Amino acid sequence: MKFAAKIRSGRNGRIACALCTTLALVPAVASAQVPPGGLKPKPGVPIQQGPPQQPIRVKVEVVTAPVVVRDAKGEMVTDLDQLNFKIYDNGVEQRIEHFDIGGDALSVVLLVETSNRVAPMLPAIRKAGIVFTQSILGGTGEGAVIGFGSEVQLVQPFTTNHDKIEKAITKLTDGGSSTRLYDAMTNAVELLSKRPSERRRVIVAISEAADGGSTAKLGMALRAAQLENITIYTVGISSAAAEWRAPLNGPTQAPEAPEGVMLGPPAPGTPQTPSTPGVGVSQPGVNSGDLLALAIWAVEYGRNLAKGHALEEATLATGGEHVPTHHDKSIEPALDRIGGELHAQYTLSYHPTDTTPGGFHEIKVTVDRPKATVKTRPGYYLPLEDEKP
Repeated sequence: MKFAAKIRSGRNGRIACALCTTLALVPAVASAQVPPGGLKPKPGVPIQQGPPQQPIRVKVEVVTAPVVVRDAKGEMVTDLDQLNFKIYDNGVEQRIEHFDIGGDALSVVLLVETSNRVAPMLPAIRKAGIVFTQSILGGTGEGAVIGFGSEVQLVQPFTTNHDKIEKAITKLTDGGSSTRLYDAMTNAVELLSKRPSERRRVIVAISEAADGGSTAKLGMALRAAQLENITIYTVGISSAAAEWRAPLNGPTQAPEAPEGVMLGPPAPGTPQTPSTPGVGVSQPGVNSGDLLALAIWAVEYGRNLAKGHALEEATLATGGEHVPTHHDKSIEPALDRIGGELHAQYTLSYHPTDTTPGGFHEIKVTVDRPKATVKTRPGYYLPLEDEKP
């Protein structure tokens, strides 16, 4: 699916906003612009990580919301202008300071699971490398590649050279028995935090939904992604196709949920009594509304999420999309679908008028187009006083 990129820019005011917050695992964004190419560790070398949950202070100066608008038939609407949109932060309308549709340059980190559970699917993933560079990065995008299994490895630092990216993807090999998905997401957020703020920051993960061996919490990774204006897209490798190939090894993190919310089927005759409004459908069979509520809860508390739904919840928390695949040949169309959305996606940016309240800040976007539906990120989390250093 191909879309012509259009750019419409609004006023780019710079309002100083000295908001400091605490994030785990994500270093402070450097004030100087990083030279093209980003970090330069040797390819194949595991990425070094700081101590888990180490508090580091960062500044949040601007909030960016990716927005996809669809009509009553489900087709993307691409003819709207800035005046058609309104954006709210905790119910307060904000002044849109930057507006774009599909034109802002992309910085994309591709995460690829390389555990031995999915090793038989790697040939299809390698073949899909050209779709990643052409459909997602396009002419102006830059990409980096991280492989993760028992280790998290940066196999290609940021580059605009499509040949280098595709070659790095073709060199991905069996990465062991663990699946450190949450650690890989955390490191991708760290890489993207160093890219220029005017670029759209995106993670595309090709993975199962399971995690084994990570020290990072998914809720903390998503909290960091929200504050760094990162959108996560995921291509779900069929768990049914992988289950018979190899068992999940490595220490797994138990899923968590609000008190009273069950993450699995209840025992016969046992009713569910959730204590959190909007959350309460047991897994399996949860719908997107319940997953979104769980994702927001996980971001607020820095926890893990419902088992088997981590990929969906990561996309709901950041405004992206989860595309499940049921066989190897559907990986390329899934990446093409993501590329189509990215190049028809509106970007709205604003400086929050009130960042004093801690906790979760809800973002809401409306359009003045009848029967249109709007997809965007649900918000971002700011630490409470007792969470600050």
